[in-house]
Amino acid sequence: MASSGEGPRSSSPGRAGTGTGTELSPPADAAQLDTAEDFEVLEEEEEEEEEDLSELPPLEDVGRPPAPPREDTQAPEQGGGEAAEDPQEWLDVLGSGLLKKKTLVPGQGVDTRPHKGQDVTIRLKATLEDGSVVEENPALTFTLGDCDVLQALDLCVQLLEMGETALIMSDAKYCYGAQGRSPDVPPNAALTLEVELLAARDAPDLELLSGKEKIEMANRKRERGNFFYQQADYVLAINSYDIALKIIGSSSKVDFSPDEETELLDVKVKCLNNLAASQLKLDHYEAALKSCNLVLEHQPGNIKALFRKGKVLAQQGEYREAIPILKAALKLEPSNKTIHAELSKLVKKHADQKNVETEMYRKMLGNPSTTGAPGKCKDKLPWSIPWKWLFGATAIALGGVALSVVIAARN
Repeated sequence: MASSGEGPRSSSPGRAGTGTGTELSPPADAAQLDTAEDFEVLEEEEEEEEEDLSELPPLEDVGRPPAPPREDTQAPEQGGGEAAEDPQEWLDVLGSGLLKKKTLVPGQGVDTRPHKGQDVTIRLKATLEDGSVVEENPALTFTLGDCDVLQALDLCVQLLEMGETALIMSDAKYCYGAQGRSPDVPPNAALTLEVELLAARDAPDLELLSGKEKIEMANRKRERGNFFYQQADYVLAINSYDIALKIIGSSSKVDFSPDEETELLDVKVKCLNNLAASQLKLDHYEAALKSCNLVLEHQPGNIKALFRKGKVLAQQGEYREAIPILKAALKLEPSNKTIHAELSKLVKKHADQKNVETEMYRKMLGNPSTTGAPGKCKDKLPWSIPWKWLFGATAIALGGVALSVVIAARN
C-alpha cells in the first residue's frame, strides 16, 4: 500500500470500493486544482473554491497483534467519554495514541479477521466528541486496503473479528483532517467510530467481470484518486489510479461490446492523464513522460497529454523537444491561453539557453570577447595582410605547376 510521505496530513471521506455498499459523504468544499492551468483540472472534476490544505497522513500498515481483551462491556453513549476510566481495555493501534480500538462485543476469533484485498461490509456510526452523530451506515462495503474509506477504518477493520463490535477513537489526521467536512464535521475534529464487522469476502475475479462492472469499478478508483489529488495527496492519488489501470488492463474471459471497449479506453486515458498530473506534482518526470506517451499511443491528438508532455520535457530542460509538442497542442486548440503562455515562456527560456551555449562555445574557442569592435581591429592589423597575399601567391604557383604538367603530358 502506498504511503504519502512525511508530515501530518488529512484523510479523506470514505467511499464504497466495490460491491453494493453505500458511500460516506465527501467534503462539500474540496480544493480546486491549480486554476493557473486549465489542464490541471482532472477529468470530469468540477472547479471549486481553492483553499489551503494541510498534507494528508500516510496510510500506515499495521501488523496483526494479539486479540484484544474480551470483556463484556457496554458501548458508552458518547464514545470517548469512558476512555480515560479504563485505558487498559484500549488497543493503541499505531503506538502513538492517535488511533485506539476497544472491543465492545467479541467476535468469532482471530482467524476470522479480514485480509487486505477483501471486500468487507461493516455497520458504522460516527460521532463527534460532543456526541453529535455525523454518519450512520448500516452496510458500508469497501475493499480493505485500497484507500476507499477513512484511514481510521482502513487501519482498524483489519483488526476486527467477524461479528465483533468495536469502538474506535481517532485523531482528526486519520479522519477528515484540518479541513473537516462541511457542514457537519468541523476542522481538526476527532471522531469516535462504532463499527461492527458484518461480512468479508474475496474480491471478485477481474477476469469474470462484465464490461459494465469493470467500468464501474475502475471509475470508482479513478474518482477516489481525483479526491486524493484535490487533497494534495499525490502518492495516494497515484495509488488509486494504478489500481484503476490494473482493473482495466486485467485479462478477461468475458466478451465486451464495442461500446464497452470504447468506454474502457476512455477511462484508461483519463486515469493515465490524471496519473501524469500527479507524477508531475511529485517531480517524477520519467514516470509522467511514460504516462503521457501511453495516452498519445491511444490518442495522438490528446491535448492534455501533449501539454503535460511538453511540461515534463521543459522541466527536464529539453526546450528544443518541448516547443514542437506545445506547438502541436496549440494547433489543435489555437485559442487556449494556457498553452500560449507556456509556449511563450519556453521560447524565451530556449533563447536564453542558446545565448548561454553560444557564450560557452566562444570561451572554449579562446575568444571570450562578446563585442564586435575588437574583432574588427584585429582584422586590420598589419600582420594579417601578408598572410592573405601569401595564400594567394601559393594558389597561383600551384595552378601554374599543374598547367605545366598538363602541357607536358600532351606533348
